[in-house]
Amino acid sequence: MARLPRLTLAGYPHHIIQRGNNRQVIFVDRQDFECMLGLLTENARKFGVAVHAYVLMDNHFHLLATPATTEALPLMMQAVGRSYVRYFNDRHGRSGTLWEGRYRSTLIQTDRYLLTCMVYIDLNPVRAGMVGRPLDWHWSSHAHYLGQRSDPLVTPHALYWALGNTPFARDAAYAELVHTGLDAKAQGALTESALRGWALGDADFVADLQKKSPRRVSQARRGRPPLAPQDKD
Repeated sequence: MARLPRLTLAGYPHHIIQRGNNRQVIFVDRQDFECMLGLLTENARKFGVAVHAYVLMDNHFHLLATPATTEALPLMMQAVGRSYVRYFNDRHGRSGTLWEGRYRSTLIQTDRYLLTCMVYIDLNPVRAGMVGRPLDWHWSSHAHYLGQRSDPLVTPHALYWALGNTPFARDAAYAELVHTGLDAKAQGALTESALRGWALGDADFVADLQKKSPRRVSQARRGRPPLAPQDKD
């Protein structure tokens, strides 16, 4: 069965996951992490993609980003992916593929899931048991949102700015969101939607998206369709 094309629309936040082939390590040391951040920063600007949050793990990475055009995100990911594989193979004396196929992504409903997805991304290293708190993991956007450093890759979303009237208030409000964390249902929904490519949001959001894309945006219900009223006895 042919794979569906990616669901990509301008002006909507997208949750993106790119994994190493067979879960292999894609960042060996600091130089590798810094190379990827440089490529993301350069190409996000070049193609018009606002990256709101990110985390680079040892064998995969997550992005939360809004493309200015429908083509912007695929072009950015293609450019970053190809450049990084060339760099990584040359530096580490290897050849062949590095990625687990194409990147996975989907659209998320802004008011319902954007801040939740940011928290999900920040907590990734903690869930993996790599650090005790998000701030201890250097390779994410978390420190930017706590006012600990200025990250040139990050473009805060309007929902983040709405968390407070001052930088201190915003930092504190966002820190509280991360401290509160996510329940298993929200974590699962964010992971599965990105991996499977189905839009994440309420029924009205999904219905509105379907009007804007010829590609199916949600999974069809399983089982037989319900009987029409005239068929019921």
